[in-house]
Amino acid sequence: MILSVRGVSRQFETQGRAPTVALQATDLSVAENDFITILGPSGCGKSTLLRIVAGLDRQTTGEVLLDGRVIEGPSAERGMVFQSYTLFPWLTVRDNVCFGLRERGMAREEQLHTANAFIKKVGLVGFENHFPKQLSGGMQQRTALARALANNPRMLLMDEPFGALDHQTRELMQELLLGIWEAERKTVLFVTHDIDEAVFMGSRVVVMSARPGRIKLDREISFAHPRHYSIKTAAEFAALKGELTEQVRAEVIASQQIH
Repeated sequence: MILSVRGVSRQFETQGRAPTVALQATDLSVAENDFITILGPSGCGKSTLLRIVAGLDRQTTGEVLLDGRVIEGPSAERGMVFQSYTLFPWLTVRDNVCFGLRERGMAREEQLHTANAFIKKVGLVGFENHFPKQLSGGMQQRTALARALANNPRMLLMDEPFGALDHQTRELMQELLLGIWEAERKTVLFVTHDIDEAVFMGSRVVVMSARPGRIKLDREISFAHPRHYSIKTAAEFAALKGELTEQVRAEVIASQQIH
């Protein structure tokens, strides 16, 4: 296993009130090259779990190990892509992609060689010298993806990365990322609200319960690779989507009853 989440919980202190438990003690094992999509109702702890794995937040109990080593904080080993594009507005596409490489002390010539390779992979050749404000949302997210991949992380952590995109752009980005994953075989943890997206992208789909979150279902997705968007019309896809929709819907209803 590349990643082991063992008994990880998270509670937040609130002044004058009982602590808010965002995440119950949770276990999750992630194998090399897994593409795990995480579903669940709003506020169930999906993003909290991802931030703990990223080292951006600290668990209340338990431990997270990457390659057998306890995660203590952020690291280039874990590349993070957020829903907001988080690009540096004063840097060009090329220099945004080079940013992590420069921070690691890589020679400029090697930075440019690596950045140009990933700019090509995400389909942004010709836009290397554009600034983020000159790009569409989809192009900004392609840049963020290239920046994360250029650092050659052991894992890619993605928090609703396509959530702000229109439907057509979102579907194109799903195909782009899946194609890169099939070529690069990175290990991916991918948080999404979109059940269709979770089934299409994932090798496993994890469903979390209403807050306080826990993993209630871990479902293997057996569709072959390379995957083509046409599988979304297959009966097996519809059946799996229907099953997961019921699982998530039950938790959304439960979360409304809790609050």
